[in-house]
Amino acid sequence: MSDLPALPVTFRPGRTRAVLLTSGAVIFVVITVVALMLEQLGPGERMSFVITGALLFGVLATLARVKVVADESGVTVVNIAGRRHLEWAEIVQVNLRPGDPWVFLNLSDGTSLPALGIQPGIAKERAIADARTLRALAEARSIRDPEQRQG
Repeated sequence: MSDLPALPVTFRPGRTRAVLLTSGAVIFVVITVVALMLEQLGPGERMSFVITGALLFGVLATLARVKVVADESGVTVVNIAGRRHLEWAEIVQVNLRPGDPWVFLNLSDGTSLPALGIQPGIAKERAIADARTLRALAEARSIRDPEQRQG
């Protein structure tokens, strides 16, 4: 398992993140410029334009914050609405099937956790490589019965 990356390692959808943050910044600037150029608007109306632009940027920045961080203690999944830390032993399987929008982690309690930090949207090959790396890390670090691993 010498081909495994050194920990900690962070997986995030780089291209998608760049598109979201760039789009958010452009939207904010355009809305702000429009607010300043419209002479018939009062100060309160201009401020509402700027606030709307900032809110749109904030939404896109929130969408861009998703990531998966693997370290010695386990995996931290940061999704849109929350963050969850998992011990390595809690991860039973790392799945990225054809057509899946992102990686799903099957957990020892029988549930599944989406990991939006690895998604094949814009960079499919990168997502597949990241999913394989996370799967290899989970298999190498989780404490399981050797017979269970073969079956």
